[in-house]
Amino acid sequence: MNSGSTAAPLRVAVILPCYNEEAAIGSTIAGFRKALPDARIYVYDNNSADRTREVAARAGAIVRRERMQGKGHVVRRMFADVEADIYVMADGDATYDPTAAPGLIDRLIEEQLDMVVGARASEVEEAYRRGHRFGNAMLTGILARIFGRTFSDILSGYRVFSRRFVKSFPILSAGFEIETEISVHALELRMPVGEVVTRYGARPEGSTSKLSTYRDGWRILRTILTLFRIERPVLYFGMIGLALALLAVILAIPLVVTYVQTGLVPRFPTALLATGLVIVAFLCFFTGLILDTVVRGRREVRRLAYLAFCAPTRDEA
Repeated sequence: MNSGSTAAPLRVAVILPCYNEEAAIGSTIAGFRKALPDARIYVYDNNSADRTREVAARAGAIVRRERMQGKGHVVRRMFADVEADIYVMADGDATYDPTAAPGLIDRLIEEQLDMVVGARASEVEEAYRRGHRFGNAMLTGILARIFGRTFSDILSGYRVFSRRFVKSFPILSAGFEIETEISVHALELRMPVGEVVTRYGARPEGSTSKLSTYRDGWRILRTILTLFRIERPVLYFGMIGLALALLAVILAIPLVVTYVQTGLVPRFPTALLATGLVIVAFLCFFTGLILDTVVRGRREVRRLAYLAFCAPTRDEA
């Protein structure tokens, strides 16, 4: 490398998934344009019925459309189509603080992280509803129990990614559970990640939340349990097998006592049920062991795909 050569500037892309955000998308774009003047701002509209696309285009964003309904589908499309070195993802509802983006990017680069999460600190009660706070805390606790470590705000939509995270992430989610899948992906591959507390404000007048506390909370919980089954098969099927084995023992104890005392088995159907439960329990244990081998192989493939890209850095390779 010649000593006079200079490093090429990192390409930064701001990616904003949107659905009916006519009232907020203009100020969101303006905020990120001011905070990151050299970044390219992409708005991916998800079949909005209002003027979201027109407002975003007039504000200077690159506007694209994803027809499959659901935030997960939008994020999958954004990750696949947008080419950059650093990706800043936020919602288009003007609730996240654009002025925090340069600091998030600096931390990603300086520590060579693959994801920095903007953990939300709400300034007003209406910005972050109590039910959402409780659900977030509960789901965060479940994730920590299952995967051993977690973030303080797993549902934050404000994140900065490296290119190697974005281009190696096989998104499967369709809706708002995408943030949970992103968090689990980072935890499973032991990626270097960080978290920074950022301001979180109320939506502007005319903008309404598309998140349903109970419906989307259930979908997120179901996603965590599904990922638990997929990523921790030994523990998942082992717990089921253990429960069945304990039930079999409880059913068998009276039969054993009667047999020792009389030499008879008076409740033969119960004995068959206990025997069947033990057989199913062993099948669960072996299923977990077999699937764990499959998961390890799949994890190695994902890790190799991840390592095919360089870590984020300002230095020229």
